[in-house]
Amino acid sequence: MIIDRLFDSVNKNGHVCLGLDTDFTYLPEEFSKKFVNIEDAIFGFNKKIIDSTFDVVSCYKVQIAYYEAYGLKGLLAYKRTLEYLREKKAVIIADIKRGDIAKTAEMYAKAHFEGDFESDFVTLNPYMGLDGIEPYMPYLEKKEKGIFILLRTSNKGAYDIQYIKTERGSTVYDEVGEKIYDLGKKVIGNSGYSSIGAVVGCTHVEEGIEIRNKFKNMFFLIPGYGAQGGTAKEVSLYLREGNGGVVNSSRGILLAYKKIENGAKIFDQCAREAAIDMRDAIRKSLEA
Repeated sequence: MIIDRLFDSVNKNGHVCLGLDTDFTYLPEEFSKKFVNIEDAIFGFNKKIIDSTFDVVSCYKVQIAYYEAYGLKGLLAYKRTLEYLREKKAVIIADIKRGDIAKTAEMYAKAHFEGDFESDFVTLNPYMGLDGIEPYMPYLEKKEKGIFILLRTSNKGAYDIQYIKTERGSTVYDEVGEKIYDLGKKVIGNSGYSSIGAVVGCTHVEEGIEIRNKFKNMFFLIPGYGAQGGTAKEVSLYLREGNGGVVNSSRGILLAYKKIENGAKIFDQCAREAAIDMRDAIRKSLEA
C-alpha cells in the first residue's frame, strides 16, 4: 500500500514533507530571467529544488492553488512537476482540499489519481460528510492511493467549527476523527498505518497528544512548522515510535536562500541545507 511506501521513506529520509507551494515571486530574479514564460520558470525552479532535496525529505506536497493562480501555464508547470516527481519515484501529496459529493467527488478522484495530475495522496475536506470520501475508496483499495483528511488544522479559524462541542460533549474534530479512523480500518498497510490519514496542525500541543493517543493507526500530515510557530519539540509529540507522520515546510525551505548573503545563486543548495536542518532537529527531538 502507498502508506507503506511513505512509512519506509520516513524511516529512510526523515519526516520532512517539502511543500512545493511555488509562487513565481519566490524565484530568484536572476534565475527567473533565464526563462521565457512562467511555466518553464516555475518548473525549472521546482526541478532544482527536487534534485537537491530528494534524498533528505520523505515526500513532496504540491499545493495546486499556487499553480492555478497562473492559469494554463501554471497548471502545465504543476503537471510537469508531478511527472518529474513520479520519474524520481517520490511520494507525492497533491494538496487540493476537495470536499464535494457523488459524481463530482468521483471526477475529482479521477482527475487527481489518474492522468495528467496523478499523485499518490490527495488532501480532502470532510465537512460535507463521508459520502464525499466514498468515491475515493476504490483507488485506495485497488490502485495504491491514499488520502489525508482535514481533521484539526493549525489556522485560527479552526475554532469557528472544529472546536464546537457536540451533543456527546466531544468536539467536531473528534467526531470527524472517529469516523475517518473507522473508515481507515479497511485500508491498513503492513506498517500498521492506514492509507486514510489526517491533517493535524502542530500548533495545539495538548489536543495533538490526545489525537495521537486516540488514533494510533492514523498517519498524520502535520502543517504549522516554522512559519506558523510549530517547533521540532512540539512536532515530536505528534509522532509515534519515530514514525507516524510527516511534517510540512514550504516557505522555510523554498526561501531559505533569502537568509544567506548571495544565497540566490545557490538557492537549491540553501533549500537542501534547510531541509537537512529541519530533519535533524526533528530526529534530535525524538531522541530526547
